[in-house]
Amino acid sequence: MAFLEKNVAPELHLLADGDGGQRLTLTGDWTINTIAEAEKAIGKLKVRGARLTCIDLSGVEHLDTSGAWLIHRTRGQLEFEGQKVGFQGISPVRETLFHEIERHHPPAWKPESGGSSVLDFLEQTGRVVVDAWYDALAMLHILGSLGLVVSTVLLHPRRLRGISVAVQFDRSCIGAVPIVALMSFLIGAIISQQGGFYLKQFGADIFVVDLAGILVLREIGVILTAIMVAGRSGSAFTAELGAMRMQEEVDALSVIGLSVTEVLVLPRILALMIALPILTFISDMAALFGSGLVTWAYLDIPPAAFLTQLQAAITTETLVVGIVKAPFMALIIGLIACVEGLKVEGSSESLGRHTTMSVVKAIFLVIVVDGFFAMFFAAIGV
Repeated sequence: MAFLEKNVAPELHLLADGDGGQRLTLTGDWTINTIAEAEKAIGKLKVRGARLTCIDLSGVEHLDTSGAWLIHRTRGQLEFEGQKVGFQGISPVRETLFHEIERHHPPAWKPESGGSSVLDFLEQTGRVVVDAWYDALAMLHILGSLGLVVSTVLLHPRRLRGISVAVQFDRSCIGAVPIVALMSFLIGAIISQQGGFYLKQFGADIFVVDLAGILVLREIGVILTAIMVAGRSGSAFTAELGAMRMQEEVDALSVIGLSVTEVLVLPRILALMIALPILTFISDMAALFGSGLVTWAYLDIPPAAFLTQLQAAITTETLVVGIVKAPFMALIIGLIACVEGLKVEGSSESLGRHTTMSVVKAIFLVIVVDGFFAMFFAAIGV
């Protein structure tokens, strides 16, 4: 049988050619089993000073990709040294093998141009615009798929994975309360301290309460909470889905007939849309508490006076304006996190890059959406 045949050792012979040059004749087996011996034989080959015209393969008994690659590399080295080498005695099948090796040969390394130009800047700008367009399409695709899944869940409520929603809510809301409350407390204290430092010079200390109350309830509370949630829960969503992509678990869900949006995306986004308004309210209360402590200690405004001035400065609409923004920001954070997670390829470098991009894009769009809300509420007089 073929696999019981003994391998013939590869050999190289330099023979005189009729045109006054030399011909390199190969014999034996040039396969993966004899590749070590072939390497040693090629290492002993010395043709400097002679005119080598061709490599004769007619004596080669067995040849596979490993041997062909070694011969191809030897030919390239000889040509690099100034020899003009061709093949002789090669069959059509082996010629096809060498053509495939040449086609898959990596191109020579070329250093990148050091200087930048206007064309390079325009090219990079165009690439960024195209990538942004594809990201927008991916988000719309997930949003449309999410709409179909939500309509299906409304018609068949038992398809909603309540346990998954509860688990994601616990991770994104209950687990985030300490850090959100602490950061908001410090921000509220800093706003009151800095505002009081300047307003105190004009004898308008009491208006620090108005400043802190309106700024925290309308803008700072929801923005700060959304940014922390994007960095905490958004990155976690991207990392989880990216790891599932790397382990082909997402493909497995599709193979067994389950909807990726229904199983993975909907519970996370739904939990985040419930969690962010709650976290925003906690952030507002913590920031106002920090502001009240600072005004009491730094400006000698007692808690009773602080609460009285705060009640006069804000209305129910002021609190509602901040809370209303939260679900929309949660939707954006969840969509971006899921899109970036599902774009992860099979490497840890890709996972880290998309996790970083998820956080950056979410924070950027959160601020943009907050600007649109500010213009909208100003237009309607709220």
